[in-house]
Amino acid sequence: MQAPARNSTAPVRITRVAVAPLVGESPPGGWAEEIKADDSIHALIAVHTDAGITGFGSSFTDGRLVVAAVKVLENLLIGENALEPERVSEKLHQNTFWMGRGGTLTHAISGIDIALWDILGQVTGLSIGRLAGGRYRDRVMPYCSLLMDEPSAMSDEITRYREQGFRAFKIGWGPFGRRDDYKLDEAIVDAAKRALPEGGKLMVDAGASDAHWPNGLKWALRTADMLADHDVYWFEEPVRPDDIDDFVALRRESRIPIAGGEVLTRRQAYLPFLVRGAFDIVQPDVTKVGGLSEQRRIARMAQDFGVRYIGHGWNTALGLAADLQLAAALPNVDLVEYIGGSAYVDKIMVTPFQLDADGMLAIPDSPGLGVSLDPDKVAKYSPDAERLFASD
Repeated sequence: MQAPARNSTAPVRITRVAVAPLVGESPPGGWAEEIKADDSIHALIAVHTDAGITGFGSSFTDGRLVVAAVKVLENLLIGENALEPERVSEKLHQNTFWMGRGGTLTHAISGIDIALWDILGQVTGLSIGRLAGGRYRDRVMPYCSLLMDEPSAMSDEITRYREQGFRAFKIGWGPFGRRDDYKLDEAIVDAAKRALPEGGKLMVDAGASDAHWPNGLKWALRTADMLADHDVYWFEEPVRPDDIDDFVALRRESRIPIAGGEVLTRRQAYLPFLVRGAFDIVQPDVTKVGGLSEQRRIARMAQDFGVRYIGHGWNTALGLAADLQLAAALPNVDLVEYIGGSAYVDKIMVTPFQLDADGMLAIPDSPGLGVSLDPDKVAKYSPDAERLFASD
């Protein structure tokens, strides 16, 4: 006897998309043209629906650009079924090829896509991790991401966050590789290693996506050897992000894993790097590549090439929440990035992230992203916060 058909879930229609640029405590990035506290480099996005359910996401770019991008995308979004994130997001990608794909529009679609997954989770009562494939784990280790500094200051900084419970650290940018001083570079790494907790991990990020990065392959080869001598866990962005030949050559010679890919967007951009064997570890940013829909496809594709996936959505609480959900839904994900001391991660949620006694983060299993923004806290960092939370 055939089982009776189940009723399908009624569509949940998108009625409005709101954007709130974050300003006031934008953390330094180590860039040549340094970020100021009042610069906008991240924006929160809210997708409102006719069911009274709102999903939230995050985009990594100037909030003014996200506002403009949403105006371009609105005609493709309003009235769409919010319960179909992959289809709706792909519709946005497919209909904006000629308007700047891979750039601001893709970054904006990222935040929208995260919000759609958040809505789907709220409607179904499932966490995104379960919706995206199931839960391989219920907690994961965050690595504290810090800017490099002079050796004594670097040691103090690692110690500060070690005392907060972090057991893994990534240091990057700052003076490293920018003063033509190998002894300084090694002294910074040595100071950081000495400050680690017992059994702790250290990763190094050269930050070669900085403007006018001065070094090439030979610097990266020599530096990779030095980092291997200090038992560094991986070497990130060691050459300019588009130099695929240098990535391939470096990965072949390096004694430690080579990581990269955080500035690439769209899954298609990752394919040649994976085919050529440019990375040991690929780091797509969920707030840039096209959201969770695209991030999951990149991670699965990397898995097929034997490349480890570790997300880069460290920049806001919602980016980190999205990375946590995908860390649950994919095999062999043992780390997520966590920027140290950012208000946009630590000070905008109802319940902030909290490390456990082992230095791990619990992966929420409540519906959607599993985290809640605090409207009053968000308002401290965005003059447009009210738009996110206003009921239709």
